[in-house]
Amino acid sequence: MKILAFTDVHCDAKSMNELASKSKKADFLICAGDLTIFGRDYRELLQIINRFNKPCFIIPGNHETDELLKDASFGLINIHNIDKKIVEFGNYIIIGYGGGGFAIKDERFEKLAKLFSKKIKSLKKKSSKVILVTHQPPYGTAVDKIHKQHAGNKSFTKFINEEKPHLVICGHLHETAKKKDKIGKTEVINPGWEGMFVEL
Repeated sequence: MKILAFTDVHCDAKSMNELASKSKKADFLICAGDLTIFGRDYRELLQIINRFNKPCFIIPGNHETDELLKDASFGLINIHNIDKKIVEFGNYIIIGYGGGGFAIKDERFEKLAKLFSKKIKSLKKKSSKVILVTHQPPYGTAVDKIHKQHAGNKSFTKFINEEKPHLVICGHLHETAKKKDKIGKTEVINPGWEGMFVEL
C-alpha cells in the first residue's frame, strides 16, 4: 500500500491543497504532528483532511496536545488519533507518540516502550510492517542534525535499535524536511509539509 506521510503543516493553505491532490494516489495518510499553529483551527484542518476520504493516522506535535487532538477529531471517521497507542491497519502495526521538542531523553516514552514491545510481539506476524510515528526525530541521523549538532531523542533511537521497525516517520525540525536516513535497516524520514509517498 502507498502511504502519504506529512508533518509540520502549521495551517498553511498551499500545503493543504498539495496534500489534497496527493492523497488521491495514497491508500492512507500518516501525520507526525504540528498541523496547527498553537492549536488554532485544529477542528477545521482535520475536517479538511477527513474529506480526503482516506484513513489518516495522526499524533499531536509540540503545537498541540493529546487532549486537543482528541476533542478536535471527535466524530471524524477518517481521522485516527494514535497518540501513545498501537493500532493495526492491514498488515501494518503503527505506533504513535506525539508531542515533545528538544528533550534528549523521554522517560515517559521509555515506560511506554516496554508496553509497546510486548504489544508488538503479540500482534506481529511474518507479513507485519511496523511503523513508528513520533514528532521529535530520533537521535543520531541526518533527520535530526541542525547546525552541525544532533537535536533528536535518544530514547527513540534506543527503541528503534531494539525493535527494528521498518519505518520511522517524524518531523519537528523544519530544516530537515524531506531528508531520509537509516538506523540499522530502519528507514527514518521527515516527510515535510507537502508530504512524501512511502511504500513498504
